[in-house]
Amino acid sequence: MTSPALNARDDVLGLFDTFRQDLDEHHDRRERLIKSSRDATNLSKKVIFLLHRLMTEDAPDSRKAARRGHEKLKEVQEIYKNMQDELESERFWRYQRQVSPGLQEYIEALAYAHYLEHEALISFEDVQRTISREDGSPYFPLTTSDYLLGVSDLTGELMRLAISGISRRGGRNKAAEICAFVRDCKADFERLSPYVRDLNKKQAVTAQSLQKIEDAAYTIAIRFSEYDVPPEMMEDIVSETVASFNTGSRDTRRTRGRHEDYDPEERDEYD
Repeated sequence: MTSPALNARDDVLGLFDTFRQDLDEHHDRRERLIKSSRDATNLSKKVIFLLHRLMTEDAPDSRKAARRGHEKLKEVQEIYKNMQDELESERFWRYQRQVSPGLQEYIEALAYAHYLEHEALISFEDVQRTISREDGSPYFPLTTSDYLLGVSDLTGELMRLAISGISRRGGRNKAAEICAFVRDCKADFERLSPYVRDLNKKQAVTAQSLQKIEDAAYTIAIRFSEYDVPPEMMEDIVSETVASFNTGSRDTRRTRGRHEDYDPEERDEYD
């Protein structure tokens, strides 16, 4: 006959064994999600570099570039499709911190491709639709904070787009349009900064991007008014002026927590 003490001991051991299994499952799932999120981050960065490369060609076609970007982003969407079982129900909120970095990078790349195609900011609903099943149900919820932090990073890419293309024919007008768009984004996001963590940091970077676009546009406008030379010579002057502006490395503006495993040597497969 088993003593009550032994029964109690077995019950306690069984209870702790259940705890051990739960913790092992939690850590394994967490590591899988971190790896998947890093993969999404790296693929999204490659898409952004691809879009920049396509837009710096001699005769850039923004709609063609956007189509290629959307095609490559399907790889990221497939990653999120495979993550849906790990994030079902309440699990998403438990592992949101592991998912957010890659999701924000994906939103930035998606927003950049969307801007090149429509010259507008992608909506919350359109982003959620890209990570949803065919019946419209989402793989997991898209939070307002992830959406806002993701699209906020778009302003840095637009700054690079504006400055790199300002010396081309029609580039000054395009830079002025981008400048107005970035200015509107900064004004609209400003009112939300108190309610979204880290958005104030993004706003500070947006302000820097806006200032760089304005400085480049104003400097070139002054150069045009100073020199009375043939257009081909003016293009050389503009190119030298643009070269003096440092657009910065795109990863220097990241807030802490964004995955940074991208290897520039892997860019060739997207060329």
